[in-house]
Amino acid sequence: MAFKLRKPPALSPKQDAYPYQLDAVRAVKSLPYAAIFHEQGLGKTKIATDLMLLWLSEDVVDTVFVIAKKALVQNWVDELAAHAHITPRVLSGNRRDNSVALNSPVLVYVMNYEVISTNLDLIRDFLATCRVAAILDESQKIKNPESNLAICFHSLANGFVRRIIMTGTPVANRPYDIWSQVKFLDGGETFGDSFSKFKDEVDLPKNPADDSGYGARLVDVLERIKPFSVRETKASSGLELPDKTIVTHVVELASQQASIYSKYRNEMAYEMKTDGELIIDDAESILKRLLRLVQCASNPILVDESYKEMPGKYFKLIELLKENEAQSKKTIVWSGFIDNIEWLSRQLREYKPQKLHGGIAISERNESIRKFKIDDNCRILLATPGAAKEGLTLTVANHAIFYDRGFSLDDYLQAQDRIHRISQTEECFVHNLIAKDTIDEWVDMLLNVKYQAAQLTQGDISRKDFDAEFNCDLSEALTQILSPIEKS
Repeated sequence: MAFKLRKPPALSPKQDAYPYQLDAVRAVKSLPYAAIFHEQGLGKTKIATDLMLLWLSEDVVDTVFVIAKKALVQNWVDELAAHAHITPRVLSGNRRDNSVALNSPVLVYVMNYEVISTNLDLIRDFLATCRVAAILDESQKIKNPESNLAICFHSLANGFVRRIIMTGTPVANRPYDIWSQVKFLDGGETFGDSFSKFKDEVDLPKNPADDSGYGARLVDVLERIKPFSVRETKASSGLELPDKTIVTHVVELASQQASIYSKYRNEMAYEMKTDGELIIDDAESILKRLLRLVQCASNPILVDESYKEMPGKYFKLIELLKENEAQSKKTIVWSGFIDNIEWLSRQLREYKPQKLHGGIAISERNESIRKFKIDDNCRILLATPGAAKEGLTLTVANHAIFYDRGFSLDDYLQAQDRIHRISQTEECFVHNLIAKDTIDEWVDMLLNVKYQAAQLTQGDISRKDFDAEFNCDLSEALTQILSPIEKS
């Protein structure tokens, strides 16, 4: 079923692409499936837009599905307006409206991931009647192969005549995150049908004794995806962006905060030791207990509503904000906790901050972003990575302050690069607030280990550099964090 438009729109892009973007389009335009893994901030949206225009103009497809996270649907509508002459149709949670839309002459549909799973029968029928391309933005959304969402997309994959996955951080948390994303492309041809086997092969070693040959296994992952993937970094693209400087600020816990932290730390140490030996793996129960320590180091009010003392990080935060205010610079303050964002919003009300987190309706989030971008009197955005780490261009700011960080490298990299991307004209500064002698120090090590593994898997560094720098002995470091009395 090929729809005929009364007046077909121009299928040429509105704006010229950068050379590396043109290279990406040329590399994947004729492939039945491909992965666009360009580093965040390099304009993957522009690449995808030019790709879909080319497919439509050459009659390769009848229509294109752009599938994004809920918070990024409007961003895609705006980006398409900026880069193409096509007006997309948005599919929503309204099944009747979706049915009407899918029976209309539309060239590009934009929808969130959940729309696909909740309208599965409609989508299947549609795919059977016309040639449809699928572009999965931030494809790590389907990284868990056991999730209902991933299962749904895997079942639909062969119905799309073109399949694209896009993310700047395909393996940011664990190398095995790539398995489910690539299965959507090739049905398991590249990495096999067994996720558990692949996971065992490429997961982070639990201790240095297990890391023999680990670098070689990661390089093998890279070699297997090379035929259908493209990757550019800010360094390799030739794009001249301002420098990005990462600054670590070590702070002392406040006195009452230190007491609360010690209490939780000692309980953690007790729970996590068996016969005097620390047990380390990535089990959810352990991560949740460690996350409690992250909360204590950040702001004890997250675990104790009666806490009244200002936490240690707050004073450094105020110092940084005042410095930025004096220079008329805008700042994004990141925290992984909604309650922290709300608390900071109250404490910093004299700055008239905007806030962005998962507890706020999408329409309100969009308005917060708009105000932060256009209002010169609004110089602070308080945000959780979960609500704002992807797809957004926030280059009105050139400072990002991480009040706390969790265990997700994806959250960290995506969030910091909201400011360090195309259209940024000023030097960028990423500030990490780390509480001394706390879990924050271990989180910093963990993120660094994950970053090294991700860089090698993505081809950003050489095997030689990886082998020289990689140190996965997180167990010993955590032992010292949980049992500081044992320090020499």
